[in-house]
Amino acid sequence: MKVGSIFNDMKASYVLSFLCGAAVMLGISTLAESNSPHHVYELRLYHVKEGKMEALKARFGDHTDAIFKRHNMKSIGYWSPEDAPDSQNLFVYILEHPSRQEAEKNWAAFQADPEWKKVKTESEANGPLLDHIDHYFMDPTSFSALK
Repeated sequence: MKVGSIFNDMKASYVLSFLCGAAVMLGISTLAESNSPHHVYELRLYHVKEGKMEALKARFGDHTDAIFKRHNMKSIGYWSPEDAPDSQNLFVYILEHPSRQEAEKNWAAFQADPEWKKVKTESEANGPLLDHIDHYFMDPTSFSALK
């Protein structure tokens, strides 16, 4: 047997081993993705009472976001519109939840949290901060960067 032939057989063996390993890893990762929990996003629009925007932002920045984290509610981001009148009375944020069922369970736990109850009561000593809330549970599209 020639040395070149042995070398070519070894190269082919290594390449075949690499390709088989890659195929197994691809299969495992695809299987893991298909069995992973479906994440759901929640868009929340807070219609803020006149003159209460800064108090609401302070409540979120100082307390609410940290309490969300304790209850498995992942903040994607918080926004304030640039243009009036919405810049004065609209606060927007998005949360990520492991599932719709987990979102409902986590919201219930959040609402029952003693620290949240205290923070809410103290922040609303001079009246409610919100007029009303709109919220929507959303699924990302197949072409969304968030999947």
